[in-house]
Amino acid sequence: MWFSYIGILMNAAMHRGIPHGRTGPESLANYEEAARIYGLIPCFIRLQDIDMAGGQCTAYILRGKAYTLVRIPIPRVIHNRAIHLDAASQQKINLMLGQGYIIFNGFNRYGKDEIHQLLQTDPLLSPHLPETQKATSSSISEMMRQYDDLIIKPCAGSIGRGILRLHRSGTTWKLTYSSSGKSSGWKTVALRQNKLPALLQSRIAHIPYLIQERISLAEFKDSPYDLRVSVQRGISGEWGITGIYAKAASARTFVSNVAQGAKALGVDAVLRESLPHLSHDIVVSNVRMLALRVAEKLEQHLPNAADLGLDIGLSTMGKPYFIECNGRDQRYGFRKAGLTELWKGTYRQPMAYARYLLSR
Repeated sequence: MWFSYIGILMNAAMHRGIPHGRTGPESLANYEEAARIYGLIPCFIRLQDIDMAGGQCTAYILRGKAYTLVRIPIPRVIHNRAIHLDAASQQKINLMLGQGYIIFNGFNRYGKDEIHQLLQTDPLLSPHLPETQKATSSSISEMMRQYDDLIIKPCAGSIGRGILRLHRSGTTWKLTYSSSGKSSGWKTVALRQNKLPALLQSRIAHIPYLIQERISLAEFKDSPYDLRVSVQRGISGEWGITGIYAKAASARTFVSNVAQGAKALGVDAVLRESLPHLSHDIVVSNVRMLALRVAEKLEQHLPNAADLGLDIGLSTMGKPYFIECNGRDQRYGFRKAGLTELWKGTYRQPMAYARYLLSR
């Protein structure tokens, strides 16, 4: 078999850890195994190590049992696993795209407001979206008149950081937030005369936030949960569902991010206990259809999107609701849920898609 280079674009910190085997949530072994299936050699690179003028880059490649830095031609197809927010990096990615390099998931950090607005225009998707507005003092007050439970989250936040919950308890409103950003730092305070606390007003004044109706989610062992759905392109170039697992919030918080202490679980056991009155096949089928519809809609506006992690909640009646889109799915939740083959599958699909792109 003729092997081709496939670039894996990484952030600098993770790239530095490669020779020491410290790459955080990324499994290089999974990349190697998946790449071999499709006749590919993974090359782990940083954006700053790409020399556009010379057409070459410096990359870590597995030689024997160790990773070695080598100088190679820039791979024609690159899977982006880094987050680049600065203008210079985004300009360089655009330059590469303009010169014919294919970088899938090249831009993988999308504002939650941007995603919501795109999906809201689809009449088949809008019934599956929680009521959402830009967070201002007036919009929060308006939403408090309509709903008893609200989520306020930063448009550009990730892994549950910066998220707040505003909920009515009897005649009193309460705000739950994390002062540290860690899973152990959650606090709840009562609003005085239902006026917005200074902490909340300060946050929405300095950073763009959304306020969203909090869906009454189905619960597993008294904890609300949602589903992480891995939606990826594969060897056919079409979107498919690689796998699904459940994320149940920890007892000390309301967020279902694994990084904030939520527990990753297999879907079957969770559905059996939480929705015993419903057909689980129908529930999962509806989740899959919603996830694929979301991916196909986003594809129209997000060029080269190919690897998404969607959070989908289920109401107590089993209706699926889109919560948010992760442009760089961390994938390790499958491993934590004991779904090893699905975890490996989330690495195989991008390598299959890379082979599809190289073969065109």
